[in-house]
Amino acid sequence: MPPGPRSSGPVPPRSRNATPGDPRLSNELAGLRFAGAVPLDPKPAPTRPSTGAVGARAAQSDKGSPAQPVVVDVSEATFATEVLQRSMQTPVVVDFWAEWCGPCKQLSPILERLAETDGGRWTLAKIDVDANPQLAQAAGVQGIPAVKAIIGGRIIGEFTGALPEREVRAWLDQLLALVDEASAGLPGGPDPAVSDPHHTAAEDALARGDLDAAAAAYRARLAETPGDSDAALGLSRVELFQRVATIDATALRTRLSADPDNVEAAIMLADVLVAKGEVETGLARLVSVVRRTSGDERERVRAHLVGLFQALGDAEPAVGPARRALAAALF
Repeated sequence: MPPGPRSSGPVPPRSRNATPGDPRLSNELAGLRFAGAVPLDPKPAPTRPSTGAVGARAAQSDKGSPAQPVVVDVSEATFATEVLQRSMQTPVVVDFWAEWCGPCKQLSPILERLAETDGGRWTLAKIDVDANPQLAQAAGVQGIPAVKAIIGGRIIGEFTGALPEREVRAWLDQLLALVDEASAGLPGGPDPAVSDPHHTAAEDALARGDLDAAAAAYRARLAETPGDSDAALGLSRVELFQRVATIDATALRTRLSADPDNVEAAIMLADVLVAKGEVETGLARLVSVVRRTSGDERERVRAHLVGLFQALGDAEPAVGPARRALAAALF
């Protein structure tokens, strides 16, 4: 997931809590930078930031029953579920840190405390950049601590460095106020797709991380209303995440290094890249495969690219150039 407006990555299915494409979110929050960061050069330190029982703490509902955890440790293996899928339902604030990073030791406890205070209005996802370098690279992290707010699979706000608690609180308040305003349906009132029981069932399934149930709900909606573009878009995106859920990206790259013309591996790697937010790279890889292939193989790659265009939606900046590149490669 590259930062800011340069690229956005796949936008997961519609969320009741935010409008991912709302320009106010990007314009008012994206690109914030603050002093106090350290470069990504490992420096030995004996202790890691105090995180408490990360991943074990949960928000409490009004009746006192456990809800979703408000602080989670995230790895490359769990990123799609804990960050991308979760951001479909509620804002996710990602904290990129490392054991050797002194400012991280100041900021991490602040973020954890505020996440618990807000009781599930947003989730704090903690990513160790040493253990997960590809995630840090994909997010454009150059110094830590780096904090990025993600809604609907898109980075819509960020800052770098150890801010004092009052500034972090103000940043979060601005984020949540914009999200609340967007979720109120401004302008035009309630969204009919949100009030549909199938859409609601899909969102609930996504909140649980149940991709199969979400896909079933979207398919049920499309069976009743074939013209529901929101359900079609949601299903395409869920199917993308289903495809990449069990892919070993490292093994896939090794496979392609040994056999660069392996169409199946090329398609799988493109899915992984798009799901991680490296949209331009993923689409460009498939366009290059179209140029090198012919017959049934070319048609297979072309059809898969069209499916990715559908999953991303025309609002994704990388789709237009990729469509033109595909047309040039075909004709």
